[in-house]
Amino acid sequence: MKRLSFTATLLLTAFSAFAARTEFKLEKGWRFTREDHAEAVRPDFDDSAWQRVTVPHDWAIYGPFDIGNDPQFVAIEQDGETVPSLKAGRTGGLPVVGPGWYRIRFDVPDFAAGKRADILFDGAMSNARVYLNGEEIGYWPYGYGSFQLDATRLLKPEGNVLAVRLENYPESSRWYPGAGLYRNVHVIVSDEIRIPLWGIRLTTPEIRSGHAKVRLQADVESPAGVDSRLVLKTLLRDAGGRVVAKAETTLAEYDAGTFCQDLVIDSPRLWSPDTPDLYEAELRLYADGELRDTRSVPFGVRELKIVPDRGMFLNGEPIKFRGVCLHHDLGPLGAAVNVSALRRQLSILKEMGANAVRTAHNIPAPELVELCDRMGLMVMVETFDEWRTPKMKNGYHLYFDEWAERDLVNTVRRFRNHPSVVMWCIGNEVPDQSSYEGAKIARWLQDICHREDPTRLVTMGIDRVQDAIDTHFAAVMDVVGFNYRTHLYTKAYHELPQQIMMGSETASTFSSRGTYHFPVERTVNKVRPDNQSSGYDLDCGSWSNLPEDDFVLHDDYDWCIGEFVWTGFDYLGEPTPYHEIWPNHSSLFGIVDLAGLPKDRYYLYRSHWRPEEETLHVLPHWTWPGREGEVTPVFVYTNYPSAELFVNGRSQGRIAKDTTMTQAATDSEEAARGLWRQRRYRLMWMDVKYEPGTLRVVAYDRNGRPAAETEVHTAGEPCRLELSADRQTLCADGKDLSFVTVRVVDRAGNLCPDAAPEVSFRVTGAGGFRAAANGDPTCLEPFHHPRMKAFKGQLVAIVRSGERPGKIGFEASAEGLRKARLEISVK
Repeated sequence: MKRLSFTATLLLTAFSAFAARTEFKLEKGWRFTREDHAEAVRPDFDDSAWQRVTVPHDWAIYGPFDIGNDPQFVAIEQDGETVPSLKAGRTGGLPVVGPGWYRIRFDVPDFAAGKRADILFDGAMSNARVYLNGEEIGYWPYGYGSFQLDATRLLKPEGNVLAVRLENYPESSRWYPGAGLYRNVHVIVSDEIRIPLWGIRLTTPEIRSGHAKVRLQADVESPAGVDSRLVLKTLLRDAGGRVVAKAETTLAEYDAGTFCQDLVIDSPRLWSPDTPDLYEAELRLYADGELRDTRSVPFGVRELKIVPDRGMFLNGEPIKFRGVCLHHDLGPLGAAVNVSALRRQLSILKEMGANAVRTAHNIPAPELVELCDRMGLMVMVETFDEWRTPKMKNGYHLYFDEWAERDLVNTVRRFRNHPSVVMWCIGNEVPDQSSYEGAKIARWLQDICHREDPTRLVTMGIDRVQDAIDTHFAAVMDVVGFNYRTHLYTKAYHELPQQIMMGSETASTFSSRGTYHFPVERTVNKVRPDNQSSGYDLDCGSWSNLPEDDFVLHDDYDWCIGEFVWTGFDYLGEPTPYHEIWPNHSSLFGIVDLAGLPKDRYYLYRSHWRPEEETLHVLPHWTWPGREGEVTPVFVYTNYPSAELFVNGRSQGRIAKDTTMTQAATDSEEAARGLWRQRRYRLMWMDVKYEPGTLRVVAYDRNGRPAAETEVHTAGEPCRLELSADRQTLCADGKDLSFVTVRVVDRAGNLCPDAAPEVSFRVTGAGGFRAAANGDPTCLEPFHHPRMKAFKGQLVAIVRSGERPGKIGFEASAEGLRKARLEISVK
C-alpha cells in the first residue's frame, strides 16, 4: 500500500496553490564557530571566516576524544555509588562543553503585511539565545525541547540574518548530549488569521467493526478586534488519497475560538505495529469566504486500553511491549538527526521483533516519531531526567520550576496526533520519588499531560521502588513503570492500586560484539583487563538483571504488560562498567553496537520476540588458537524448543528448553547462580572443549523433527575484505545514507573474529564518505576520517548521496588483504 509522505525540504501545504501557508527549512548556508562573539548578533557582522555547515549539525562529534573533555567527579547514585570518582568518558570523551555560534542569511519572499512569521526549532543543544536582524527574539534552555519564536515584527522579505548562540555547561549531562543546531530549523509564514502550529487535536473516541468516529478540534488565532465569519472545511483521506469523510463548520461565538468536528470513517483500517495504516486530515480555514490557512495532519485510527489485572489491548487484541530504550545519538553521526540513519535503526529493531521504543531520557526528534508512525512501532515519549532534585550540577533542575510546564506542553501538543505515541513518560529515576513532595510534582506533571491530551496514560521510570511505594509516588501514576527491581514486581502488584506493572527500563546487560571471556558465569559490574564485556550475555549491573529475568515475569503474568530494554543500541557516553577507566567512550548496554552491528544478544531477543520466525544463532565463534582442550561453552539462541550440538561430527547432546522454570520457581539466589531462568530461553552446552573445526547445530520442532541447522567454522588467515550495503539505491538529496558493512574473511569466506587491520575507504562519483564506526567502545579514532581499524573482524562505513543522479563507487582496502568494491545508485 502506498504510504503518505510527511517531510520535505520545502513544504507547501496540501493546498499550496493558494499560498495560504509556507514552511521551509533553514539547512544550507549556515556559518558556525566555537569562538564566543558578542558582536555576532549584528546583521553586518563579518562571519566569512567561520566554518560553512549544513543544519542539522553536531559540532562535538568531530572530536577529538580526550580524557579532559567534561571530566566529571561524581558518585552515580542510580548505580548505588556513594563515593565520588572521576568519570572520564561519561559524556563520550568528546568536546561537548562550551559556546557555539550559528548564523544564516535568508529571504522570505512570501512575507508581507497581514502575514505572521514563526521560527521553529526542533531542538537546539543547548541554552539557545536566538537573534533576528540584530534583536533577541527568544531564549530556550532545554536542548531536547521543540520551541517556536514569533518573528513577525522583525522579519523582512529579503536580507534577514538569524544568529543563534548555544552553550553546553560542564556536568550538565549523564551521556553524550551532542552540541549545536542538531535538529531542524523551520521558517513558517502564515496568515494573520490562522490555526496555530500545534492547535489541532485528532482523536478516535469510538471504534467499531464497521466505522470509526474521528473528532477534530482546531484552535483559531486572529488579530484583536477582527470580526470575521470563520468556516473550517475538512477532508479525511486514506493512504491512497481517497476522500473517506468530510465536514464543514462555522465557528460560533460560544465556541471560544475552537472548531469541533465529528467525522465518521466507514470500514476503517486500524493502526498497529503489524498494520501501520495512516490517514490524513486536510483542513481549510476561510474568513469571510477567503481562504486564510491550510493544514495537513497525518493520524491513525487505533484504540489502546490497559485493564487492571488483565493487561494491555490494542484494537481489542492483547499485546505487550517488546520495547527498547533509545538515546538520541546516531553513533558515528552524533546527535545530528538523519532520517536514513533513524530508519536503519528502527528497521534493525523491527527485524529483531521489537514493537515499541522509549525515547530515553529526553524528548525525541519529530522524525523519529514520524518514522514510527509509518513503520509500526509504539512510542513512549519521555521528557525529563531531572525534576527539582539534582543529579547533575548543571542539569535540568536549574530550569525545572520555570520551564517544565512549557517543555511538557510543547511536547504533548507536538506529538499528540501521532498514532505511534501510546504513552507519556514524565521522568526517569528522579530522586524526587523518595519524597511526598515528589508525589505532588508527579501529580502536577501528569495532570498537565491529561489536560493537553486526555486520551493517553502517563508513566515514569521508577527505580527507588520501596520509596515510591511509601511516599505514594507510585500510586499516583496511571501506569506503574519500574526500572529494574524485578524482585519487587509481585510485592508492588499486591500493594499498589493499579494492578498493572511495566518494565520501563530492563536488563542493563553488558556485552561487546564478538568478545568472549572465560570462565562463563553470571557476573555483576565485572571489569575486565581488555575493557570489554562478554558476549555470553551474563554480565549485568548490580542494580539490574539478565534478559530472562524480565522474560519470565512478562510471560507468566498478564498484569506485566511488557518491557523496554536498556538499550536497543549502544550510545555515546556512560561506558558502564568502565566509567572510571579511560579510554572508554560509549556504552556496552546495547543489543546492537555503536556501528549498528547486532551483538549475540540480538538473537536471544529475536528468538523470544519473534517465535513464529526462524532464529538459529550460535556463539561463540570457533577460532580459539591456544584454547585447544579447554572448556569453551556453546550457547544457541533459537525459537525452536530443542537442538543438538556437534563438534566435528561428534554429538555433544540434545538439549530442550526447560519450560518448568517459572518466575515463582526460580526466585532464589541458587536459581540465579545456576542460570535456571536462562534454561527456559537459551540452550547451553557448558562443558564443550575447544578443538578447531566445525560446530554444527540441528534444531528440532515441537514434534521432534529436524527443522533447521547451521554451522560455525574455525577461520583461517585473513585473506580479503567483503562488503555489503544496506541500501543499493539512494535519493539525490545530499542527505540519504547507505551503511556498508566491511568484513575481514579468510579464503573460504569465514569471518576472522580477531582481525583488526586498518581499513581505508575511497568514495567516488555521485556521493561522498560520511563516517565510520567499528563498535569498539575503547576506540579513539575519529569517526569522520576515511579509515578505521576493524573490531572483531568488522566495521561499518557510511556513504552519503550527492544532489545529482549517478553512481557512487565505494572501495575498501587494507594492507595485505584483497580490496573490495561495490556500486550504489543515486536517483
